[in-house]
Amino acid sequence: MPLPGADAAPRRPWELLAAAPGPWAEVVDEYTGEPDRFHERHYQEFVTFLPFVQRFLYGEGQAAANARGDAPAEAGMKVFRRHDVASLRACTKPGHAPISLQVVHIDLYFFFDVDVVLLNVELAGGALALAEAQELLYRLGRAYPSGWDAGGQPLHTLASAEWLDAEGRVLAASDSGERERFIEHVHAHRAPRIAAHWDFLLRPLVADASGSPGELRYRQIEYYRMPMMAWLALDDPRALSRADFVRLGLVTGAGAADQLPFGDAHLADFEQRHCYDRFWQEGGAAPDTRYMCSGHALVVVGRADAEFFCCRHRGVLAQFRHQHFLLFLIAHFQKATVLMFSDRLVEALRRLNVQDANSVRRFKRAIRSAFEGFLRFTHRYWFHAVAEQAQSRALFALCQRHLGTEALYAEVKERISDMAAYLETDNLRRQANTVVRLTVVTIFGLIGTITTGFLGMNLLAEAEAPMSRRVWIFVLTLLVTLALTVYTMAKSKRLSDFLDILSDERLSAWNKLRAFVGVWRS
Repeated sequence: MPLPGADAAPRRPWELLAAAPGPWAEVVDEYTGEPDRFHERHYQEFVTFLPFVQRFLYGEGQAAANARGDAPAEAGMKVFRRHDVASLRACTKPGHAPISLQVVHIDLYFFFDVDVVLLNVELAGGALALAEAQELLYRLGRAYPSGWDAGGQPLHTLASAEWLDAEGRVLAASDSGERERFIEHVHAHRAPRIAAHWDFLLRPLVADASGSPGELRYRQIEYYRMPMMAWLALDDPRALSRADFVRLGLVTGAGAADQLPFGDAHLADFEQRHCYDRFWQEGGAAPDTRYMCSGHALVVVGRADAEFFCCRHRGVLAQFRHQHFLLFLIAHFQKATVLMFSDRLVEALRRLNVQDANSVRRFKRAIRSAFEGFLRFTHRYWFHAVAEQAQSRALFALCQRHLGTEALYAEVKERISDMAAYLETDNLRRQANTVVRLTVVTIFGLIGTITTGFLGMNLLAEAEAPMSRRVWIFVLTLLVTLALTVYTMAKSKRLSDFLDILSDERLSAWNKLRAFVGVWRS
């Protein structure tokens, strides 16, 4: 949300976050840090992307800046990380044993010129049954419960979730079972309440509708079900049934291996629409590897005994955690940004009061700001392709197609262009009206000017009069002229209509006289 005092002294959100007390610290990445931290996997990540995407993700190196003699251009995003959370203890359903997951990263991604922030949580776990993994994927990434069953248990989300520190102490726990608090929040604020364990991770960012104090305020712009990536190493991927793959690819939760989660007709083209099977074969460095994408989820499965599939430095796991994560991030960042601009337009229209001149001015500033911001986003962040490597290009295209970003972008662009065109037309209309009024004043003022100035004639020979008399005559003449000018401006609209009628040769003198008299009619 806009920062307090942003009009007087613009501030970037990450600058406030860096100055605020708390666990977040800016990440000095491997590209700008010490040389010994830059490894082959970072090199492979970098060369995956096209040059314009490289400049967005990584900025400019110090060597190029030194050659020009100025500071290097920064990357298009800032990353902040917290290290106080060590693990997550999650229970998928009441009565089930809790599952412990290691916290690898918890990051916040900010972007230049775009008021969008993305939360990234990377978790790791092992020795899970397939059903447990399916339930975790289905229930973990929910910002709040969608409802409750007859027993008061939250639907579609974890039964309980606890963030733990390195000593095993509970830092925050979910409150999804407290139904009344969520219902009262929606009733009071017309906005959903973020669950306590997610709210804890985002602090000092606070939900704008929560009523909690804080300068860094956010509003949910995407669906409450968070975008998710999952890498699963299985004993034998070929042993999974088609229903198992559908449940993993569409993240629908656990179920019978011989029963599809949806109707046959709905899933008839699942493999064609959602699966990338370039490496779904028995041979190769990573046999039996399948990628599945549904827009909100990107899932890859492969063999646990395949060294290349599990390699963190050069294999599929390294690609998944670096290249594929970034292309998934870019796809969702683009969609979130377009939705953010759409939300700004709705908010500007909601606040518009055409009877209030100040409201109209604020509306115009908001639309112009949205138009300028959209242009910067388009030229800096809007990519139809991020890589030329076949796998990365195909996965990014899958994400974009399922997210519907292209159509959404075109729609929002058209709306912003329509509003900007309206403002431009309104400005031209105002300028035209001003020109008409000035023309009317000039025409009627010209009559008096020519009359009084004919042959340098002076009706009153007061050149030799005393100074005080001349001053009074000057003041009186000024006031009369000013009054006539103001009166002519006030009647300029009707006088302009009269001049149009007067110039129309098809009208009779009587009609023209009536138009002249009509200038003074109420």
